Amino acid sequence: MSDPQNPDEPTRRPAEPAPPAYTPPAYTPPATAPPSPAYPPAADPPPPAYSAAPGYGQQSYPAAPPPAYGAPTTATIPGRTMGIVAFILSFFVQLAGLILGIIALVQSRKAGHKNGWAVAAIIISVVLMLLGVILFFALVIPLLTFSAEALQACQAVDFSGTVNVRGIEVDCSTVQR
Repeated sequence: MSDPQNPDEPTRRPAEPAPPAYTPPAYTPPATAPPSPAYPPAADPPPPAYSAAPGYGQQSYPAAPPPAYGAPTTATIPGRTMGIVAFILSFFVQLAGLILGIIALVQSRKAGHKNGWAVAAIIISVVLMLLGVILFFALVIPLLTFSAEALQACQAVDFSGTVNVRGIEVDCSTVQR
């Protein structure tokens, strides 16, 4: 039987089966391969090193979901929590903030990490302690000397009437002897 559109072609042969699709051979590691490094156990197995694209009709699955909110992703840095506590305390109780900040910084440095919270706590504690000392000498000491001057002025008038101390009138009956 001949093809009407191709009269030169004699007869048609039966269809031959298609050659099988090429599949690469499975990888086998050499006998002298070093052992694979030991990794800490993970929640999910790592993805395969090589994977072929899914063929027609095969379903492709999405990647594993991200870890849950708040799940630790790295190891905790020693002294970090104490540094945060020291930072908060440095505003209210400067001496405790300073001591905890120094301890947290030493712990972090021993582990080879930086701890900005602890450094900030130390700086804030020292600055606020210095401001406290300055305010003490600027406010409290003059008040104490004022009362001493008022006592001397009231003694001079036998604690009767009023006296003028630094431009302020003081009633001598209220001054403690």
